[in-house]
Amino acid sequence: MTSPQVTEAPEEGYERGLDSRQVQMIAIGGAIGVGLFLGAGANIAKAGPSLIVMYALAGLIIFFIMRALGELLLYRPVSGSFAEYSREFLGPFFGYFTGWTYWLMWVVLGMAELTAAAIYVHYWFPAIPQWVTALVFLLVLYVANLISVKVFGEIEFWFSMVKVTALIGMIVIGLGVLTFGFSAAGDTAAVANLWQFDGFFPKGIGSSLMTLQGVMFAYLAVELVGVTAGESKDPEKTLPKAINTLPWRIALFYVGALTVILCVVKWTEFGPGVSPFVKAFAVIGIPAGAGIVNFVVLTAALSSCNSGMYSTGRMLRTLSDNGEAPRVFRRLSSSRTPALGITVSVAFMGIGVVLNYIVPEKAFGYVTSVATAAGVWTWLMILVSHILYRRGVEAGRLRASSFPAPGGSVFSYVAIAFLLFVTVLIACDAEARICLYVMAVWAVALAVGWTVLKTRNPQVAERHEPQLEKTG
Repeated sequence: MTSPQVTEAPEEGYERGLDSRQVQMIAIGGAIGVGLFLGAGANIAKAGPSLIVMYALAGLIIFFIMRALGELLLYRPVSGSFAEYSREFLGPFFGYFTGWTYWLMWVVLGMAELTAAAIYVHYWFPAIPQWVTALVFLLVLYVANLISVKVFGEIEFWFSMVKVTALIGMIVIGLGVLTFGFSAAGDTAAVANLWQFDGFFPKGIGSSLMTLQGVMFAYLAVELVGVTAGESKDPEKTLPKAINTLPWRIALFYVGALTVILCVVKWTEFGPGVSPFVKAFAVIGIPAGAGIVNFVVLTAALSSCNSGMYSTGRMLRTLSDNGEAPRVFRRLSSSRTPALGITVSVAFMGIGVVLNYIVPEKAFGYVTSVATAAGVWTWLMILVSHILYRRGVEAGRLRASSFPAPGGSVFSYVAIAFLLFVTVLIACDAEARICLYVMAVWAVALAVGWTVLKTRNPQVAERHEPQLEKTG
């Protein structure tokens, strides 16, 4: 057997311009998004303090997914990431379907985040039309992504720094209120708030489980670190470190932050449409607290949009490399970025700015549910690819990764069962199940597209395995 090491990816033409500092912050930022800052309010109203357990449970599954992805990344670090692994282990159609579905997820998220960012700015400057703000953000992030991957990495680093600092500050202030009893919230803040208002599961376990779809949305983008593999310096060191720190990030930023907030403010005071962080700052009585949190949430939205532009351009180029998108998307600019792929993706994101004038208020919820469904598919493909890869390693056909997932493929099966369970929960929710209809239409559209591709170029349906490392 060959000793475990990283299998070198073919030359992709990208600049390996993301250093360890940036990859670490991209990984951290991927675990902190608008789903936590805004979505947690509605979920607290549905599940009460038991939402903490839902975030912890989902976080454990996300760690299983990321360790599976990590093993694949260190077997073959490529920018196409999970789309490439789906193609290698499940066949060309699955690579094609996964790549386009991940592109859809980020385009849809970009539409939602741009609109959200404009709303946050409207908080300070109500006289400025929302479409103007959204357009400015779109153009600024677009130009930044065209300049170089280093600029993208630096912007994402500082976006993530703002989010991390704000959450740590919230936790420290909350612990201070609990310990020393200062501020207006000091008299009512207590750990007992977690159970003394109708119990830890105030609306039953069933109601708590129904929040899992929203909880999973909050974890979308955590897999973005896999897309950075083709542009990371020294991926065999930076990627394992980024993935292995995921448990403490989830424990601190999700479980820890929510626990502190629900101790400081009783769960019955939270509701949909209001950030629990804004509410907590208001109850504690911090001057300009709402404005501070509004800035942080704005940063989270822009961070997500920035990541969307980055990932969609790379995914279109991967699809083009395999004949599954127009060949023109394969070209790199002088700064070694997939400029045309980014431009087309940004154009679709821009449609969201226009659409939000004519769609109802529930459009944001519909968009996020579609993004969640697309994300669940991506995670499933990572897990199935990992299981098939492990079979190849055990049979002696493939090189072992230097970053094996604990338990082999056992936890990949556990994570698959969990994701299928979440899909069933989505189907049981009258408002959320629309995303399953959208995904069904999307699947039919992609199937038709695949048929056309095979007719015009039969080679795209041929299974090639040039990257498989045989062992003697």
